[in-house]
Amino acid sequence: MSSANGAAVPGAIASEVEVMAKATRRRFSAEYKRKILREAEACTQPGEIGALLRREGLYFSNLKTWREQRTRGELAGLAQKKRGPILQAKNPLAAKVVALGREVTRQTARAERAEALVELQKKVSEILGIALQRNGEKG
Repeated sequence: MSSANGAAVPGAIASEVEVMAKATRRRFSAEYKRKILREAEACTQPGEIGALLRREGLYFSNLKTWREQRTRGELAGLAQKKRGPILQAKNPLAAKVVALGREVTRQTARAERAEALVELQKKVSEILGIALQRNGEKG
């Protein structure tokens, strides 16, 4: 025990500390949602829906949302939805486009090197005074 001023008394047993469990999001199965909707529809007396919601630990907004989903015909809306980003289907031609893009880049670089070599040959022939033959010409 402790004294009135908060100082610990020798030999006193420390009180146990209650640890609260981490709260988790409640998830309702589609069958559970349908069951609650059926029970809510069966309620005819004033206050029965409130008693149902208190008994199940639900809010009226849950009931309202489930009714809207059912009205819109979203049977899948009553099932649990996977959270997170929606994965897009891969385009089967995407890999081919990437490969062709690499090939174009490689061929462009090769053509630029070939043009640079031709320019170099022209300059060397001018310096040495050698007349170059063009394709198809005989010297």
